[in-house]
Amino acid sequence: MQLGGIHHLTAISAKPRENLAFYTGLLGMRLVKKTVNQDDVSAYHLFYADGKANPGTDLTFFDFPVAPERRGTNSISRTGLRVNGEKTLGYWRDRLRNAGVEARDVVEVDGRLTLPFEDGEGQRLVLIDDGGRGVASPWERSPVPSEHQIRGLGPIVLTVHDLSRTAFVLTDVMNMRRVRDYAAHGAHIHVFEMGEGGLAAELHVIEDKNSPPARQGAGGVHHVAFRTPDEAQYHAWTQRLNELRIPNSGEIDRFYFHSLYFREPNGILFEIATDGPGFATDEPMETLGEKLALPPFLESRRAAIEAGLKPIS
Repeated sequence: MQLGGIHHLTAISAKPRENLAFYTGLLGMRLVKKTVNQDDVSAYHLFYADGKANPGTDLTFFDFPVAPERRGTNSISRTGLRVNGEKTLGYWRDRLRNAGVEARDVVEVDGRLTLPFEDGEGQRLVLIDDGGRGVASPWERSPVPSEHQIRGLGPIVLTVHDLSRTAFVLTDVMNMRRVRDYAAHGAHIHVFEMGEGGLAAELHVIEDKNSPPARQGAGGVHHVAFRTPDEAQYHAWTQRLNELRIPNSGEIDRFYFHSLYFREPNGILFEIATDGPGFATDEPMETLGEKLALPPFLESRRAAIEAGLKPIS
């Protein structure tokens, strides 16, 4: 039983209008689903992805009016966005700087070319050259040329107080492999991979015993989700967590995929999510994200939900 890679990552924004402009206008990602947080329908849940909303390309945001994140340990500390080639990284360095974003120089880290930067709320991101490996679908209406578009997520960087406890869950519970270590930016980083490996299926873990725990907030990350291909394996993961007596949410039907949540020992929230049914379940692929989409179990509350949301575009 193997996880296939990163499914999505969900972060927090206190400025949804600016968030939408940054990720669609500057980064050129497609808004593939404009919906609400199913546990708090007063908040948007925005999904940005590639042109066909492939699993593993979704960077999503909860619209929470909260204070900025206090950075620290026991958190998801950087999100990788995959692009293809050194020329593309040069394009992005210039595009970001021209837009007033403080983008650093392109540097090699762990044998790959990278370009770290942050969005307007301090969300820590890094563009990484994936050599064009893996499935990606350009969006024809993106302001970014197809050859330079963001191809998907990965790797994801975690910072934890106790590496050994996180490593145990990753390897002995989630069947990941510890494959290598490397040094970067003054930190020693441990790489775990799942499935077929590669950037789209890697977690990079930093142990930090000195910093205080992070306080979640705007510009921070809420959780990371991992791919499971079908219902049979999804149910098997639920059974595995229960047999190991790992506290979890139980199975939750999110309509666009099925979810299972639990926390690793340092407190970071993990999710296992199915690849399907997908975002085209209730909207045509051609018009994804253009209207507020609600799963069937919220549709009867549409008028009240829409009344409680502020326009963002």
